[in-house]
Amino acid sequence: HEQVESLYPHPGWVELDPEVLWRQFVGVIKEAVQAAGVHMRQIAGLGISTQRGTFITWHKRTGKPFHNFISWQDLRSAELVNSWNKSLLLKVIHVIFTVLHFLTGNDRYLAPSFLTFSTHQTSMKLSWVFKNIHEAEEAAKKNNCCFGTVDTWLLYRLTKGSVYATDYSNASATGVFEPFTKCWNPTLSNLLSIPMSVYPPVKDTSFNFGSADSEIFGVPIPIMAMVADQQSAMFGECCFHPGDVKLTMGTGGFWNVNTGERLFASQRDLYPLIGWKIGEEVVYLTEGCMSDVGAAIKWAQDINLFTNVDETEKMARSIVDSQGVCFVPGFQVSVNDPYLYASFMGLKPSTTRNHLVRAILESVAFRNKQLYDIIMKKVRVPLQTIRADGGVSNNSFVMQMTSDLINRKIEKPANADMSSLGAAFLAGLASGFWTDKEQLKKLRRIEAVFEPQKDSEEYKPAMDAWLQAVKRSLHW
Repeated sequence: HEQVESLYPHPGWVELDPEVLWRQFVGVIKEAVQAAGVHMRQIAGLGISTQRGTFITWHKRTGKPFHNFISWQDLRSAELVNSWNKSLLLKVIHVIFTVLHFLTGNDRYLAPSFLTFSTHQTSMKLSWVFKNIHEAEEAAKKNNCCFGTVDTWLLYRLTKGSVYATDYSNASATGVFEPFTKCWNPTLSNLLSIPMSVYPPVKDTSFNFGSADSEIFGVPIPIMAMVADQQSAMFGECCFHPGDVKLTMGTGGFWNVNTGERLFASQRDLYPLIGWKIGEEVVYLTEGCMSDVGAAIKWAQDINLFTNVDETEKMARSIVDSQGVCFVPGFQVSVNDPYLYASFMGLKPSTTRNHLVRAILESVAFRNKQLYDIIMKKVRVPLQTIRADGGVSNNSFVMQMTSDLINRKIEKPANADMSSLGAAFLAGLASGFWTDKEQLKKLRRIEAVFEPQKDSEEYKPAMDAWLQAVKRSLHW
C-alpha cells in the first residue's frame, strides 16, 4: 500500500496528508491480521502506538481538517521560538520561578525557572496555527475546534467521530500538558494564545476507548490502548522498574529512564514524561533525545555510499579508524539549535566511503555517550538494565562502541520493533488477555548482549575531535 510520504510545502515545513495516513493505518491492520492467518472476529482488542509531536486540528462538527498533519520535524515556528526565547517576559518568568524553587524546594517550580521553547514542541506550532489559520481560530472561538496528535485523530476516525480522547503518554509529550498536575497547562496555553477548549480529554494508557466502527473492519473491534511510540517501546522492553533504561535507535534516538513514581523536572537536554497510566499506577520517565540516527544512515544509502544497511558494519570494521573524519548529525530539527546542519569535517584525498560510513556510525555512539553522561549526572535513580531497540540496534558496530563508551552491558531483544509490541501488551492487559506484567516479562526474548571490550579512554581522541566538529557546526 501507499507510504505516508512527508510533504514539504515551504522550506522548513514538514507535513503529512491525513487521508493517506488514515488509509495506510487501516491497510496495515488488515494486512497484519491476514498475515497472521486469523479473522477480524478473533481480535480481542487493538492497541495504537503512534509518533509523538505530530498533530492536526479539525472542525468538531464536520470532522474536516483545517490543515495537514504538522510534523514534529516542522520548522515553521522557528521565528516564534526565537522571539519568545529572547523575550523579556520569559526572563521575568525565569526569575519568578527560580525564587519560588529556592523558597519552596519544590521541583514543580524548577522546570519553568529555565523554560525555553524549541521548534520540535507541539505547543509553539499549535500557537502558530491559531495565529495563521483563520478558520481554526474562528472555530475555536465557537468551541468547534479539535486538536489531536496522531492517536487522537485515528481514534476519532475509527469511531466515526463518537470518541475524542488521548492518553497520558501522548499528552505529556506535547509540551502543553503539565505532568505534575496531570492537566493541560492553562498558564502556558494562555501565554501562547491557545484556547483551552481545543484539548481532548486524557484517559489511561491501557483503557477501553470504545470500538472501531464495524464498517471499517467488518466487525467492531475494541480499542484497548493508546500510547506514544517511545513510551510504548519502553513498555514492550518490559522496563517496568525504576532505573530500567531503554535506548531506541530508529529515525531519531531516544534514551528513556524509568523514574517510577518520581517526576524529575525538565532540565537542559532531559525532559520528563508520563510513561503510562494504568488505573492507579502512574509511571514517570526522563527522556533525552538525539536527531538523525536512522535518518543519517538512510541518507548515506540514498547517495550510494553503500547498497545495503547490513554492509555498514563490515565497512566500518574494515578500517582501524575514520582517519580523522567526523560526521555532525543535523538533517532533522536539533532540540538545541534549529539552525544546526549536517556536515562532514576532516575530509582528505585519502578519505574513502568506508571512512564516511564509519564516521556516521561513530557519531551515533558518541551522541549515546553524551546523553548517558547527562543522565548519570542529573537523574538521581540508580540505573539498572539497559535495553536497546529500533532498526539501528541491529548494527553491532554501533552497539559495541556504545557499550565500550558507557562501560555498561546492553541487551538487544530478538524483535527490534518494540513500539508495536508495547501497544499489544497494553491492549492485552486492558482486555484481560494477560492479567499482570509478570506474564509479559516471560515473553521477552534477548537476542544478544553487548559487553564492554575496550577501555573508553581509547576513543577519547576521536570523541574530542567529534565534539570540536559539532561546535563548529552550530548556528550555521
